[in-house]
Amino acid sequence: MDITKVTLRPVAMNKVCAIASVVIDDQFVVHDLRVVNGDKGLFVAMPSRKLPNGEFRDICHPINTDARNKIQAAVLDQFALDGGLEAFAAAAAEAPTEQFAD
Repeated sequence: MDITKVTLRPVAMNKVCAIASVVIDDQFVVHDLRVVNGDKGLFVAMPSRKLPNGEFRDICHPINTDARNKIQAAVLDQFALDGGLEAFAAAAAEAPTEQFAD
């Protein structure tokens, strides 16, 4: 599996710094991954939806650690290339407020 394209857009949403889309093998796209600035540093959260009981469930996710690591590395590498936390925080502050569906 190769991550062939990563696109990011800045957001200001609690600890979420950016929303990412990844293209896998130039054949399949996954939207709405979240770059989160957590207590232990940056990580990538999979797209999820809120269930009626208030819990969140991933819509899609990697089956194994290797796939998760490839996706996370590709997204965080692009995040760093695009300027990292400072650049995304500045861009999010300048952008109009955006609602992100659960």
